[in-house]
Amino acid sequence: MYTIKTLNAISPVGLAKLNKNLFDVAVDADAPDGILVRSADLLNTTFNDNLLAIARAGAGVNNIPLDRCSEQGIVVFNTPGANANAVAELVIGMLIAGSRNVADAAQWCQGLAGDPAMAKTVEKGKKKFVGNEIKGKTLGVIGLGAIGSRVANCAIELGMEVYGYDPYISIEAAWNLSSQVHHCVNLNDMLPLCDYITIHVPYLPTTKDTINAQTLALCKDGVKILNYARGELVNTAALLEAMDTGKVSGYMTDFPSEAILGKPGIVCTPHLGASTPEAEDNCAVMAAQEISDYLKNGNITHSVNMPEVHQPRAGGKRICIIHKNEPGMISQITALTTEAGLNIENMVNKSKKNMAYTMLDATGAVDARLSEKLSAIPAVIRVRIL
Repeated sequence: MYTIKTLNAISPVGLAKLNKNLFDVAVDADAPDGILVRSADLLNTTFNDNLLAIARAGAGVNNIPLDRCSEQGIVVFNTPGANANAVAELVIGMLIAGSRNVADAAQWCQGLAGDPAMAKTVEKGKKKFVGNEIKGKTLGVIGLGAIGSRVANCAIELGMEVYGYDPYISIEAAWNLSSQVHHCVNLNDMLPLCDYITIHVPYLPTTKDTINAQTLALCKDGVKILNYARGELVNTAALLEAMDTGKVSGYMTDFPSEAILGKPGIVCTPHLGASTPEAEDNCAVMAAQEISDYLKNGNITHSVNMPEVHQPRAGGKRICIIHKNEPGMISQITALTTEAGLNIENMVNKSKKNMAYTMLDATGAVDARLSEKLSAIPAVIRVRIL
């Protein structure tokens, strides 16, 4: 029986994926084998020695201490793509709303209460909120992952000309992308072509301030920017200056800050991207399946700090080893399995930066003594026998 601790409210639809005969799910577990979390801050949390995995029901993992988890042999999962449709729908909605000045117009209408000449006031006042259609306009999409590719495809269907930039596009994302999306190999080449720019990349030291004074200077005058990925991807000072000069005519974002609230042409929503029951269910289901498969079978899918490793069982017992990515590890591991007289039925080894994971199915004397010997290898961090 594995104990799973839940932080935040995890969708019951996801928790239902954890077999009650194998998993004890609780909010107050003292020494859990796994943690399911959404937004709770774990950065300063002390983890018990038997904690094996943390699954984040969402894409971002800036609330989890990844380096410390790697050092302790704790696999951290996220749920890429599970909330992609929710975010993409919001982006398309705000693309249209921002083009038609919906937010300002709706707020203005609220002030008409009690006006005896409301019909005439409406007809006269609507001129202040004239916008433009998006059909025939050009959209630039920075980042063509699960969300960016959906936005690009939807914009194509709405009659827009779409350019996409992503130097790291995955094969899966490329297959899902409309053939009508023009792929740009250089961001600077794409920016001058676009009436709208939307950004869909993770927040990393290398992506901070992707939209900055230099990139904005390359854009068309009057460009509109959409940011529903992370607030830090857009340099606030550069954006405000560009709006003052007219270089940027509108900014739609899911990340309010003191500096941008109340500014003309800026529409903020309170981080609504994944705030739908459907997205919460999808994220919880994926997180539960990931942590379940790892605890039961040692398979790793969608980990942010460990390599992707999964294979069907081949018989016997399964040996799972988290270790540093150093030369000679495979020979040290197989030397001990040979010494124990094991027959290896199946074996896989993969690495991710400085971390590696070796998983093998073996028949023979797979026992605690072997686990102790494997754990004694200096570069080994954690050994599990399933």
